Amino acid sequence: MTLVLTYGTFDLLHVGHVNLLRRARALGDRLVVGLSSDAFNALKRKQSTQSYADREAVLRAIRYVDDVFPEESWEQKAEDIRRLGAGLLVMGSDWTGHFDHLACHCPVRYLPRTENISSSALKAEIRRTGTVRDPAAEPAAMRMAAAVLALGSRG
Repeated sequence: MTLVLTYGTFDLLHVGHVNLLRRARALGDRLVVGLSSDAFNALKRKQSTQSYADREAVLRAIRYVDDVFPEESWEQKAEDIRRLGAGLLVMGSDWTGHFDHLACHCPVRYLPRTENISSSALKAEIRRTGTVRDPAAEPAAMRMAAAVLALGSRG
């Protein structure tokens, strides 16, 4: 049985998150997510729109995610890999190379990001316009609908 491990903040859940989680889960038998705590985000100088508890509840509702635990520091990843018996660490391609040092614990794979979507871009669009609609709204709406469909039964 291969346990796949990934990490992230997963704020303002969007289709890019769902795509990453779906592809990561397809690489193993179980997917466990280390979710950045509010305190860890503060250390990274990031501020989530949603609390840890709310982000955790959303992740747990996604059928691709088998378990969620708090990520409190950069350094904990090696211990998490050992503790959980992870067979693969998966991160988004925006982190390419950053976690190669963990390859001595398990293979590390960087998955391509979904183009034209990110929590940062969504936050910027909301600040700028008060909404997330843009000229590409129809395709974006279809991607969001697909993301919502992923929030279903695990069956």
